[in-house]
Amino acid sequence: MVITKLLLFVACVCIRFTAGHEFFSSTDQVMQLVEEERTLLRLFSGYIIKLIKRLRFEWLAIVESTQESLYKDFQELLYSDELKIPLKRDLEGAALGLIRLQEMYKLFPENITRGEMSKRLSVWKKLTMMGFIAYEEDKFQHAFHWFLYSLKKFNHPESLSSIRSVTKKDLLKYLGSSAYHFGSLHVAIYFYQQLLNLDPTDEDVKYELMLVRKRRLYTSSNPDIFTLNMTSSTVTPMRHSAGERLNRGRQRALSCRYSTGGGNPRLILAPLKEEVEWDEPRIVRYHDIISDKEIEILKNLSRPHLSRSQIGLGTVSNIRSSQSVFLKEGNIVVVRVNQRIADATGLSMETAEPLHVQNYGTGGSYEPHYDARDDQNERIATFLIYMSDVEIGGATVFPKVGVALQPKKGSAVFWYNLHKNGDVDLRTMHAGCPVLMGNKWVANKWIHEFGQEFTRPCSLSELE
Repeated sequence: MVITKLLLFVACVCIRFTAGHEFFSSTDQVMQLVEEERTLLRLFSGYIIKLIKRLRFEWLAIVESTQESLYKDFQELLYSDELKIPLKRDLEGAALGLIRLQEMYKLFPENITRGEMSKRLSVWKKLTMMGFIAYEEDKFQHAFHWFLYSLKKFNHPESLSSIRSVTKKDLLKYLGSSAYHFGSLHVAIYFYQQLLNLDPTDEDVKYELMLVRKRRLYTSSNPDIFTLNMTSSTVTPMRHSAGERLNRGRQRALSCRYSTGGGNPRLILAPLKEEVEWDEPRIVRYHDIISDKEIEILKNLSRPHLSRSQIGLGTVSNIRSSQSVFLKEGNIVVVRVNQRIADATGLSMETAEPLHVQNYGTGGSYEPHYDARDDQNERIATFLIYMSDVEIGGATVFPKVGVALQPKKGSAVFWYNLHKNGDVDLRTMHAGCPVLMGNKWVANKWIHEFGQEFTRPCSLSELE
């Protein structure tokens, strides 16, 4: 009995003392949680073993036993800032990441809950949670499919524990409502009728059913809620365009060569492997630009300082789901990488921003955007280093020209954001494809206009 109470106490303490770190936006931080959990379990296991011995031989000494070092270690860890237990918003953010994958890759719940992806989903113990979050985000088609999948699993013995808090009546209600909001009125009528069959005296359900039938009389539209497609109401026009091009994006290699960066002395004996990925706008990939050892050092430097990536003036948004940090030149590897970028591009790094390391989590993505921000000292160019391979997804796409660049560990891609006359090159709109499987690490170097007057002179022509 004492053991049970102690276990309950510790569980309550764990739930109460949490700190929000938005783990869902960084795959790497999710992995670190596993190690922290192991530390907790090891300390707690030692405490339990010692407590059981006391109960067996000397139960009156329990109070003294709990004051020993193992107990103190456990308490200190619980109250310390180092223990980062995920909050509810982390769970919801991870769920939104999976829903984003569904939208982009036309995935059904059955696709996500099989194999490796099912391990991630099993953390929540509730299939219906996905439906509720999709419903709250007005993604009614995906909400419908999650509720339908939950209904199919409702009577399976192995699923009862995962949906115990949700009744069949709840599922039918949300299935009808999701179908109604999506516009599939005949489907909504079917599920509301099923709901009414459970309780023919429910006046609220009768009223809802009457409203749906009345609306159907005056509505000719009847979208198919069972078929996932990119033109559904859950996808905005911008995401529709980017998503289609992302999935079928063209990619053509134009030329490969060894480059000395225009005769840079540092590259004469060790030229760079340069491949032109696209001609207009010109996008160049540099292979083996960074070593595996340098990548691990950059990751280790970044991990303790990662925080949710922002857009604009310090704004956190679902448009960009990743964690990131700017690395200043306090480490020799950061200095070397910055110098290598300067050698490859021939541009000055004097006014460039610090190296920006990012890690993408579940469904991590960055919707279509321009790197140029309408500043006086504009971002003239972008140098994007891939610090990991990605099993599925994670491509960098340029939707206006149909280019899809796959992450390749150790390589980097480079492009100019501005024309020579200073205008933004509208063709450089780009996006980060959602990570479907794998871990995506990248490092950005945004190079600015000031200091490039002689390396890339301005043009007075409106055509350049």
